[in-house]
Amino acid sequence: MNANTGGAAQGGPVTVTRVGQATLSAMRILLVHGPNLNRLGRRDAKTYGTITLAEIVSAVSTAAAARGAQVEVFQSNHEGALIDWLQASAENADAIIINPGGLSHYSVSLRDALEDTRRPVVEVHISEPLTREAFRRRLVTATAARQVISGKGLAGYLEAVELVISGALPDKPA
Repeated sequence: MNANTGGAAQGGPVTVTRVGQATLSAMRILLVHGPNLNRLGRRDAKTYGTITLAEIVSAVSTAAAARGAQVEVFQSNHEGALIDWLQASAENADAIIINPGGLSHYSVSLRDALEDTRRPVVEVHISEPLTREAFRRRLVTATAARQVISGKGLAGYLEAVELVISGALPDKPA
């Protein structure tokens, strides 16, 4: 595992981790997490459970590696850093699994960046936004995704990995 840590635009720390050995034929999946998801395991266990971001990354990476895929991970609390990273990384990727966190409800910029990648996108939410506060029910970024998986916790991420690797995603955004 290689890890690079640097400062995001706007000064926040970000972490990029490559997991799995790259081969010429290995599928490359970008696993992207938005604001506050670095706090999983320490925030609102009733809503998000006790799983940490590191545990999600480990489980997704293990599931992908078992199928011969490589995962590149990025998390930032800054919208612009997420967009910059997607623009820099998507060209060499086969698919994107993203949990945009709170940005999912209003970020047209992130939505457009996802669409601009021209890669299959699966949006994952640990909780079920449709059963939460009214302001969380609108998922702007989901309009750039081929599939949205909500309310399944870690199982939702593993389902996303399977959909991406198997090629079972719908052709058009959700």
